[in-house]
Amino acid sequence: MSIKKLSKQDFTSFVDTLVKTEKVIGVQAQGDKFNFASLESAKDLRLDYDVTLRPPKQFVQPNVETLLTFEVGGGYKSQYDNEKFILIGVHPYDMIAINQLDELFSQENCDAHYITRRNNATIIACDVVTASKNVFASSMGTATVHKGYDVLLTDIGDGYVAEAATEKGENLLAKATGAVNAGDADIKKRQQVWDKNEKSLNKHKLECKPSDLPKLLDKAYNHPVWEEKAKTCFSCGSCNLVCPTCYCFNVKDDTNWDLKTGNRQRFWDGCLLDTFTEVAGGHEFRKNRANRIRHRLYRKGMYVPAKIGGQIACVGCGRCVGACLTDIANPVAIYNRLIKDLGIK
Repeated sequence: MSIKKLSKQDFTSFVDTLVKTEKVIGVQAQGDKFNFASLESAKDLRLDYDVTLRPPKQFVQPNVETLLTFEVGGGYKSQYDNEKFILIGVHPYDMIAINQLDELFSQENCDAHYITRRNNATIIACDVVTASKNVFASSMGTATVHKGYDVLLTDIGDGYVAEAATEKGENLLAKATGAVNAGDADIKKRQQVWDKNEKSLNKHKLECKPSDLPKLLDKAYNHPVWEEKAKTCFSCGSCNLVCPTCYCFNVKDDTNWDLKTGNRQRFWDGCLLDTFTEVAGGHEFRKNRANRIRHRLYRKGMYVPAKIGGQIACVGCGRCVGACLTDIANPVAIYNRLIKDLGIK
């Protein structure tokens, strides 16, 4: 696939061309924060952002979605979102999180609703320009990404290096007038950005390799840290809801006021919430708050990695650290405590 260079002005014109004919979602400022939202003009796009409030997974796994409509005592019809869209500004760690979701939702009984949205998405990822105050992607090996996106943008100062990695990406870049083949000097500058980010996006340094986490957690089930953290946890689930790799959901059927029709929806759920494990009869098999905190960390560092070839389900975005009101959600702080107390062998 091709690697092009665009000047900043050519890129602005390129984005303005896209928003005229396509549904485009991009990172925009919301006060002193940033979030993904529908884009109407290139002047609103911010590729120099630090971190978005919510991860871009919301566009492939919405926080609420209708799975089907039904008639009481009758038939049903599955509902699929078939609208195509372009997502601009996905950071490498968030792209890696989406790659993990792709693998998880494709396993066994493939999730047709997720796959439909994912196939309709064209993703323009971008390398990090501004490090957020809680990012630790360098520790997790997620500061750079080399697959999953359709186009990858790297700001090299006097323009962007734009790599098209798929046919969709090639077709998209073909609309960028002024794009020229990237030269050796441009590729070298891109590599310098990658080398820098692989070291500098590390506000919370993990004192082990990510691949060591499963064997660390194998020894930590009864460690006192879980009870200690539980003493100040609100069970609010904020850490779950801002996490780009959390994918748990609940499903609910609602009947309309006519008592004849209704719909089935699924919506995000989280293992820190008190009722997450409640089942029929009112039984809750993870009622203790400490058990829920432990489950969150084990899911990231042991359970999901066992499903997807050892990939750790924490990409170091740092959103959970910023979202936690009582400052107990930082996974690096917990893992480093376990390393200190238990060691890794």
